[in-house]
Amino acid sequence: MTTVGTAGAGAALRVRLLLTAPAVRATTAAVWRPPGLAARYATYLTAMHGVVRASVPLMERAVARLAEFGPRDPLCEPLTDYLREHIEEERGHDDWLLGDITALGGEPAAVLAEQPISAVARLAGAQYYWIEHHHPVALLGYIAVLESNAPAPWLADRIAAAGVPEAALRTVRGHAELDTGHTAALFALLDALPLDQAQVRAVVMSALHTVDGLVELFARIGRTAEPEHLREGTYTS
Repeated sequence: MTTVGTAGAGAALRVRLLLTAPAVRATTAAVWRPPGLAARYATYLTAMHGVVRASVPLMERAVARLAEFGPRDPLCEPLTDYLREHIEEERGHDDWLLGDITALGGEPAAVLAEQPISAVARLAGAQYYWIEHHHPVALLGYIAVLESNAPAPWLADRIAAAGVPEAALRTVRGHAELDTGHTAALFALLDALPLDQAQVRAVVMSALHTVDGLVELFARIGRTAEPEHLREGTYTS
């Protein structure tokens, strides 16, 4: 197996994410523009709940697949250690989102009962495929993109200025604080893992797919004048 040199995997991914950054910034700017922000925020919370609720199950499945590979795979031990630690860091964050939705007057049971939109399924679904039918290392590309595009530190204050109660901002404030450190740890792991060229490609492909899916998801939220749940009566006025 030909492995990538030190920092090669992290560097390869960083370069590609830099190239995609303008597209991501454009779609997120549309979501967070002040006119109509409070209404779009409700839609954002529901969509992100669909994404975040898949995080721990995805990582748990990746750990299980790595156990099937066992010691013959040099990625098994370090990747398993990382994922197990990250599972505990991310556990319960979907409940944060349900709490934020409740603070807006929404009904968590209705959110849990509703089928997530296709853009959400597209994001997480590809990761299940690559975990099952290729290699769990691909999941690192997905994690890298989500954490590299965590809420900015100023975002919660902008949302609050739009009339959203502080009790509905736990997830945005929490991830703005946590994900910078998470991102640095992930790129350090990528630089340390003995990845071969095919595995680097898997991580990069997963990351680019995730960027494409995020752009689709945020573009859809950005076009939302009024959240579906508000129109259907799930949210109270």
